[in-house]
Amino acid sequence: MTFQDALQACNLVAILRGITPDEAEPIGEALIEAGWRIIEVPLNSPEPLKSIEKLQKRFGDRALIGAGTVLTTAQVADVASTGATVIISPNANLSVIEASVSRGMISLPGVATPSEAFAAIGAGATGIKAFPAEAIPPMVIKAWRAVLPKDMPVLAVGGITPDNMKSFIDAGTNGFGIGGSLYKPGDDVASVAAKAKLFIEAMRRS
Repeated sequence: MTFQDALQACNLVAILRGITPDEAEPIGEALIEAGWRIIEVPLNSPEPLKSIEKLQKRFGDRALIGAGTVLTTAQVADVASTGATVIISPNANLSVIEASVSRGMISLPGVATPSEAFAAIGAGATGIKAFPAEAIPPMVIKAWRAVLPKDMPVLAVGGITPDNMKSFIDAGTNGFGIGGSLYKPGDDVASVAAKAKLFIEAMRRS
């Protein structure tokens, strides 16, 4: 599955910050059953590589699995060793982008300005993550879209809810990263499944 394939199937990235290895598979199953096709475990979660490896082994043929909060090239190598294919960062570290691309991995760096966006694209980013979206409103995304390459995916991350997705889509956003509104440590599978379905419904309405 390519990144474009996954986005076309479901333009939502699940950010499972704080998830434990024991929770990874049941939560992952709930997300995939709801239709999600990209799952991220931030590296500041408990034993993140174990969770990523479990998700990759169980669901890697049905979804793109990867890591978030990837800050160094050494972490890129660690994630690659699990078989996962997605590297997501809160910042636009060109070395991390280049290391990801050199391994054939999907690179989604965080950017907050056009200068960062173009630097990330120049380094080979697969898509760019407008972060934090609370500080990058739809009118800003619309302005970015006027100058960014038309085929470059832009994902809004931070503060996204089912109620504000449409305004970002209308501005030219291609997808979203969903964190605390989808999963918080301690959430049970049923509650995550219910929230996952709400976001899918909102995406379809948008």
